[in-house]
Amino acid sequence: MKEDLMSKIMDEVMKKMGETEISEVKEEAAKEVKCEEAKSCSLTEFVGTAIGNTIGLVIANVDYNLHELMNIDKKYRSIGIVGGRTGAGPHIFAADEAVKATNSEILLIELPRDTEGGAGHGSLIIFGAEDVSDARRAVEVTLNELERTFGDVYGSSAGHLEFQYTARASYALNKAFGAPIGKSFGITVGAPAAIGVLLADTAVKAANVDVVGYSTPGNGGTSYSNEVILTFSGDSGAVRQSIIAAREVGKQLLSTLSTEELKSSTIPYI
Repeated sequence: MKEDLMSKIMDEVMKKMGETEISEVKEEAAKEVKCEEAKSCSLTEFVGTAIGNTIGLVIANVDYNLHELMNIDKKYRSIGIVGGRTGAGPHIFAADEAVKATNSEILLIELPRDTEGGAGHGSLIIFGAEDVSDARRAVEVTLNELERTFGDVYGSSAGHLEFQYTARASYALNKAFGAPIGKSFGITVGAPAAIGVLLADTAVKAANVDVVGYSTPGNGGTSYSNEVILTFSGDSGAVRQSIIAAREVGKQLLSTLSTEELKSSTIPYI
């Protein structure tokens, strides 16, 4: 199979490159074969990958000893696992959509210190389900939602901004941030943390919202990462207004720290 793929790629490369030396053609083909192989995985536990160096996995029947150590309810013999290097907020909001759409429960949400060496978090999310198909589906929904939830994440070498919104918070957001279930909910994140402080002030002044949480590097809410996170709830229009106001301020501030053009990770959705 690998030989057939190599042959096809070599033919295509030869057409494009004409008289290119055969050694260079082979090198190019080998790179493409390696890339193609890296995108696939034959393990039954593998579900897929997504933006943010995110991987999705499923375990149909968790080992008894590990099940006990993880303190999982015995009825959940299957688990879905989502882990990412960057963008914990997008993952949690995506997981919130997953629990709405599937017969699964959030067992664990943790925000490890990561962002691939940057100022913020990575993520580890575990779903529990009685049937492996539900656990797998929860992971699939989460991975698919990430393209949307990364829409209002902005980053540069100097730091990052993150804004998230949902019209109806569910159990993932409740577990991670204490969001009132069924109510509109939003977050603002600014790194360096100084920017996050001003984003928080801007958000609460922009509309009548109820502050749910305020996390700083030293208060235990951010794994000591260099960012400030504000979470808030309220009327749908007010939550959106607060986020939009904070987003405009944040983009201006972060742009002063770098000559890089500040762009959304995907397509803004708020």
